[in-house]
Amino acid sequence: MKIDVLSLFPDMFEGPLGDSILGKAKDKGALDIEITNFRDYSTNKHGNVDDYPFGGGAGMLLQAQPIFDALEATQNKALESGLSKGRIILLDPAGKKFDQNEAEQLAKEDHLTFICGHYEGYDERIKSLVTDEYSLGDFVLTGGELPAMVMIDATARLLDNVLGNDESAPGDSFSSGLLEYPQYTRPADFRGMKVPDVLTSGNHQKIEEWRQKESLRKTYNRRPDLIDYSKLTDLQKKLLAEIKIEEE
Repeated sequence: MKIDVLSLFPDMFEGPLGDSILGKAKDKGALDIEITNFRDYSTNKHGNVDDYPFGGGAGMLLQAQPIFDALEATQNKALESGLSKGRIILLDPAGKKFDQNEAEQLAKEDHLTFICGHYEGYDERIKSLVTDEYSLGDFVLTGGELPAMVMIDATARLLDNVLGNDESAPGDSFSSGLLEYPQYTRPADFRGMKVPDVLTSGNHQKIEEWRQKESLRKTYNRRPDLIDYSKLTDLQKKLLAEIKIEEE
């Protein structure tokens, strides 16, 4: 997957996108991330990319011209290398809330472009370029860089050959619609806190049933809004009924 990011602060991306799993994915060629400073495309002799809003108001707005020209350059480069224009994402507090399902949809693309806003906002005409507007939640950050990093991480880890174990992502919280079950590692007894006996029993059927039940239990206790009863299997419905009795 090719990911382009248009940002005024490209250095912010070096650590988060260059280390750990994403760094290894880049080394393997599974991920190609390019950060473009759209200030480089300003036609203003001072390199300005913002200006006062028409009609007055607080703060400064990003101008359309630098972003239009930077996007055109990155898109042309992608097309020349055989990629599609892909989806062009604007990070905006008013955008659609980003979640695991959205990450799974983005992971199907071969090319994504993130436009990171800053200052008070941006010229509304920039929206004519984008295919999607996303927000991480009902709060405001100083810019779009941090949300872009979060979205890139959540999306890239779903790509083939990015995680060390291809079974890891499907079992994540939210991927199945439920929160992930509790997990343990050695030692089996740590300061009197013991691993549930079923996990050391070697009975894989019982282990799977325990995992389903504990996934349901965690979801029922912490995020009951995630439980879609119409999609539960007969076994899950039975387990959930048991949980409700146990939790009374």
